[in-house]
Amino acid sequence: MSKYFWLVCLFVMSGAAASAQIRIGLGSGNSATIDYANPRKYEIGGITVSGAKFLDPNTLISLTGLRVGDEIEVPGDAISKAIQKLWDQGILGGVDVRATKIEGDKIFLDFFLTERPRLSRFDFSGTTKSQAEDLQKKISLNKGRVVTDDLLSSTRTTVQKFFQEKGYLNTQVVIRQTPDSIIANSVALEIKVDKGEKVRIGELDIVRLRNGQVMEDEGNLFSRLWGDDEAFTEGKLKRQLKKTKEKKLYKVFTSSKFQKSEFENDKKLLIEFYNKEGYRDAAVISDSVYTISDDRIGIKLVVDEGNRYFYRSISWNGNYLYNDAVLARILGLGKGDVYNKEELDKRLNYNPSGSDITSLYMDDGYLFFQIEPVEVAVEGDSIDIEMRISEGSQAKINSVSISGNTKTSDHVILRELRTLPGQNFSRANLIRSQRELSNLGYFDPEKIGMNPVPNPENGTVDIQYSVEERPNDQITLSGGWGGGLGAVGTVGLVLNNFSMRKAKDWKEWRPVPSGDGQRLALNIQANGKRYQSYSLSFTEPWLGGRRPNSLTVSLSKSVQRFNEYDEFGQLRDANIDISGASVNLGRRLKWPDDYFTLSNSISYFRYNMSNGASIFRGYSEADKIKDANNVSFITSFARNSIDNPTYTRSGSSIGLNVTFTPPYSLFKDGSNSFQWIEFHKWMLDASWFHSLSGDGKLVLNTRAHFGYIGTYSKDGVIGPFERFKLGGSGLGGGSFIVATDYIGLRGYEDESITPNAAGGIAFNKYVAELRYPISLNPAATVFVLGFAEAGNNFGSYREYDPFKLYRSVGLGARVFMAAFGLLGFDYGWGLDTVPGRPGSNGGQFHFIIGQQIR
Repeated sequence: MSKYFWLVCLFVMSGAAASAQIRIGLGSGNSATIDYANPRKYEIGGITVSGAKFLDPNTLISLTGLRVGDEIEVPGDAISKAIQKLWDQGILGGVDVRATKIEGDKIFLDFFLTERPRLSRFDFSGTTKSQAEDLQKKISLNKGRVVTDDLLSSTRTTVQKFFQEKGYLNTQVVIRQTPDSIIANSVALEIKVDKGEKVRIGELDIVRLRNGQVMEDEGNLFSRLWGDDEAFTEGKLKRQLKKTKEKKLYKVFTSSKFQKSEFENDKKLLIEFYNKEGYRDAAVISDSVYTISDDRIGIKLVVDEGNRYFYRSISWNGNYLYNDAVLARILGLGKGDVYNKEELDKRLNYNPSGSDITSLYMDDGYLFFQIEPVEVAVEGDSIDIEMRISEGSQAKINSVSISGNTKTSDHVILRELRTLPGQNFSRANLIRSQRELSNLGYFDPEKIGMNPVPNPENGTVDIQYSVEERPNDQITLSGGWGGGLGAVGTVGLVLNNFSMRKAKDWKEWRPVPSGDGQRLALNIQANGKRYQSYSLSFTEPWLGGRRPNSLTVSLSKSVQRFNEYDEFGQLRDANIDISGASVNLGRRLKWPDDYFTLSNSISYFRYNMSNGASIFRGYSEADKIKDANNVSFITSFARNSIDNPTYTRSGSSIGLNVTFTPPYSLFKDGSNSFQWIEFHKWMLDASWFHSLSGDGKLVLNTRAHFGYIGTYSKDGVIGPFERFKLGGSGLGGGSFIVATDYIGLRGYEDESITPNAAGGIAFNKYVAELRYPISLNPAATVFVLGFAEAGNNFGSYREYDPFKLYRSVGLGARVFMAAFGLLGFDYGWGLDTVPGRPGSNGGQFHFIIGQQIR
């Protein structure tokens, strides 16, 4: 007998590209022999691994499932299963099992392994640089990963799908492996892509069947002859397919690439359209995609429309709280109306634009209310519906919990909620609570969650709110340019969720104490020594902590210096120094409804001036413009029902602001006509938001703004303070930027629509904006807009004409970033010429920072 002899058993693994073998070798002097006709049991005396360079031997042995001391049968299934387990890992190219020796009843095994190569690098050919970068993010090729057949197949499929979604339906992908000469047992992959021609939809044919007959599409003439005025043209049906469009010369901006997933979704949209129009049995009975040329395909859809159905009767069963007439009135559907299951479901369960049956019950606490419409009869084109109602019992709120507020204190959230323990459940209050949390500005409005958890056994409900904090403190930066001052810059810090209570604890300064919903704002505006302005304000929205009564305290100071030549050519210095303080108290009202607020404030401003006539153009020394005092009482009455302050989709905001001073003219001596400033001022701002699309993204915002200043007596004189200047971005920045209201009018130069140097005493402005969001990410909310607006500014009441307007149109964009607030970019085109200001209209670019009220 030779020193060793080998008996080989070859196991062929299903689908394997490499071999797996058992080799039993017996040394000289051993008396044992292996009889394959009569397997024998052995005890494993030892297990070793050889051939593996990168894999851990102990891990490989554990994967086999064999242990030293196990009793196995040779030949037998134990070794075959061990090989299969190693093979299933997908990391080996070959497995040989050898019996290195047999000592009595003990057998010693060695697993000789051939490892699959690992990936060292990969490159793309036939793609652009940007396409290669996008593909790298999609495929799962990482350096050092074992290169398996599955990995190559999934990579090939991913690359093909990537290009097919871009319209390259005939994309071919070949992956070439090249051994790496530097790294042992490694390969480099070259992924060769042949995109071929971009394939577009050349033909789109929709064939309509009704009662087995093909419907013609000659302007509905065929349908009218048969008395069917409700048939749809093929063009209208094609418009229901949002992503599947045929290529036409006149469709310059229409994508016509074919995507299978979008095509399947478009077929569902087509049937949904039919269902909404009463064709509840409509179905796509066949579809086919065929080749026209290398770069064109055709699509044919065959739709069986079925009959159009109408309501014949709607009955109610199980209703005790409300009678049939009340429920029918709220439902708003009756005999002869087109049967629309989607519309029916909306009016039964949730109607965002009106009332619905479920809201009627749930707003009164009937959380367990259920309603099921049942088709009790279908005859011809008529359907009888029975509304089967289970009213249940009223549910009371047991507990309210909040999660996700990592910075904002619980009490700040709880005080805004309209759902409190012990109250009857109300869906309207639940939705209102979501709105109030959104308007705080502390949380991502798209991620405010509300989860009612009913407890039917005791008739209660637990409400779980979830929020996601977002940055809401702001560093404001703005700039303006005016002919008198040049560049004016603004730097501000606004802490919107400040906590004065925590300010005493240095551990809370990370970087500032926050979480109690208070507002602290510091603003600095300057143009060197010519103009400087400072302001500081603090707001406590819940004074005392029990009621939503707000307190705001503000301090401000501004200095402006002038150097101008008088009528004799002499340089005259003039300056104005304004110091002021104000206190405001506000509260929420419950009447006319709880969207209203009322605030009252008192303010005092001291104007220290030199050469006042040089500051206020249009006035002379005889007007005695010297030091002045302004004591004002301000009342604001407002209603705000907007759903989201960042990107508003619905609601309105209306505010009336009245400012008045004491009537000094009744008792002052007249030695200084402006020593104590006297006026009353009225400002009205109204804004409405309407969603124009089903997803709520396309929004129309219409606004109107009015203002005027008056005196208490017929012979009273309106001074140079608190006047209006119209035009441009509304940021100001002219020769005098204090004690003046600046109103924007895009498409015209700043302050260009101003009747005189001092400013107007009455203005009106109307705006219509169409908005669409690009990103609703709270870190950077972006939307674009198109606008049309018109306004005017008048120097006297006699000149006032609400229909004499300067008009403009344009496009713009808004970017809201939590750290900087709202940034605006507009390009407006003024349509009317401003007398005395040639060139002030036409194309104008405007940059805006901060929310513009008017």
